[in-house]
Amino acid sequence: MPNNYPRQEVTRRENSSNAISKPKNLLQGTETMKNVLIVDDSPTELAVVHQAMESSGYVLTTAVSGEEALEKIARVKPDLVVLDIILPGKNGFQVCRDLKKTPATADIKVILLSTKNQESDKFWGEKQGADAYLTKPFDPDELRTLVAELLI
Repeated sequence: MPNNYPRQEVTRRENSSNAISKPKNLLQGTETMKNVLIVDDSPTELAVVHQAMESSGYVLTTAVSGEEALEKIARVKPDLVVLDIILPGKNGFQVCRDLKKTPATADIKVILLSTKNQESDKFWGEKQGADAYLTKPFDPDELRTLVAELLI
């Protein structure tokens, strides 16, 4: 679904909510912080996404390759992954597909965040199981809202 920002576009899967709210961080009556894994091979882009998310109250973990992302997913069990597509080794589409086809990780939400802005890229991301697709450059508020919506 296109948004109103001039230089970006967000695509959400049909079953995602359009309500804007803060994530509910309750588990068995005790407050827990949601864990978000940020995956990008560019140190600059990794820092930009990290900075956009650091004030939102999530535990942030980072990875710089597809293989490192899968290793950290297995170890950390994040609630959501912000995933670049163009990565060394396994690309973001492959990581997303592996994540969504594995029963233990299939419920982890995935936002593909990429400079790839063609409809075919967005279509392919949805086919791999991504929950949302956001193009770079992105609006930090839009990313935070999207993460909050997916973690409800």
